[in-house]
Amino acid sequence: MILGPGTPVIALFVAAGLIATPALAQSEDGARIAMQICSGCHGVGGRSESPMFPKLNAQTPEYIEAQLKGFREHARGENTARDYMWGMAALLDEAAVKSLAAYFSRQPATRGASGDAALTAKGQEIFEHGVPDKGVPACATCHGAQGQGAGTFPRLAGQHKEYLFHQIEVFKNGTRGNAPVMSAVAHTLNDEQAKAVAVYLQSR
Repeated sequence: MILGPGTPVIALFVAAGLIATPALAQSEDGARIAMQICSGCHGVGGRSESPMFPKLNAQTPEYIEAQLKGFREHARGENTARDYMWGMAALLDEAAVKSLAAYFSRQPATRGASGDAALTAKGQEIFEHGVPDKGVPACATCHGAQGQGAGTFPRLAGQHKEYLFHQIEVFKNGTRGNAPVMSAVAHTLNDEQAKAVAVYLQSR
């Protein structure tokens, strides 16, 4: 069976050996849900190898919970959210959401690949100090000195640069509207600055 963006959610559950119900049973633990449902896109233990799908390992549990609820409530409207996550999140009850968040947050972090040295240096400067003349605050203020995340502010360290750049784009075009602060930041960064930050963070 070939699964793609247009694959019905029911087919994904059938392919994983689960029967789709209005909500996953509360007895389902995060590890099992992650392996049978999430790993196809996000990789085993949340260690995604595809830049289309974010790494979830070592992500903050608060952020994962908030995003799953955002998908369920359609607060995230970018194409990938609609194609992959709206239907999936609708099948997760509160217990399943918390269990998944706890599971992924406990997985060890992985570092991404290094990129162009000049872009990396520029990205580090923006991450640590912002862009003062444009009123852009340091990314580290919310996301942590090492990009490790804090509460509902996500871990960015080691994330795929392509995924990070795409998220800046959807914040900018308004299709991801569940983080007003990021929407404002995205509108003030040009493409080169956004790519630089993404390249730096992937190398962390």
